[in-house]
Amino acid sequence: MSFFRRPDYQSEVTQFINKLKEQKPYLEAGQREGRSLLWDKDLDREEQADFKASRVAQKPYVYQTNHD
Repeated sequence: MSFFRRPDYQSEVTQFINKLKEQKPYLEAGQREGRSLLWDKDLDREEQADFKASRVAQKPYVYQTNHD
């Protein structure tokens, strides 16, 4: 055992999350399913290149109103 080892510590938040996962084991699967709907997507590199190539440059000072 190391002289510098600290005792195991869990914050109140970590304890709460662990207890919640014990009470509702389906919760994590639901989180993964929700994440896959919005974030975990396979990107088409050709399509991304087309988007980048068709981008229109933004004009400087977009918030300036021209009153000529």
